[in-house]
Amino acid sequence: MSMSVMSTRLGSMKTILNIIWFIFGGFFLAAGYFLAGVIACILVVTIPAGVASFRMASYALWPFGRSVVQPTKGTGGFSAIGNLIWFIVAGLWLAIGHVVTAAGQAVTIVGIPLAIANVKMIPVTCFPFGRSIVPSDRIPFGYEPMVKL
Repeated sequence: MSMSVMSTRLGSMKTILNIIWFIFGGFFLAAGYFLAGVIACILVVTIPAGVASFRMASYALWPFGRSVVQPTKGTGGFSAIGNLIWFIVAGLWLAIGHVVTAAGQAVTIVGIPLAIANVKMIPVTCFPFGRSIVPSDRIPFGYEPMVKL
């Protein structure tokens, strides 16, 4: 079997999983993150949190075939402070929501990949600043995936 046939099949599987994900939770997660982003953008001080929420909404909408990456050399002081504040205000509660949703999805065989994708979102949900979301097959030099499965 050639590499192009394998990559086509893998791409088809990602698309099927993304469609199932969208129907069984992705739309609602993305809508919640989008709404949080709009609310955060009302105040100038919280615009970075709004941008992070929009980034997470994009990932929650279509997660399969994409990875959350972080720089191998670290993200810097402002990202650390922002992540600490975010974790206390929203990250912990969002992570609990992801765990509960993943437990519900894992009840069926079809839902197990969805539950895994849901759990993969927890690190970026808790610590979004200094992270990027890229296609899984094109991780830039100097970056590493946050979650390695």
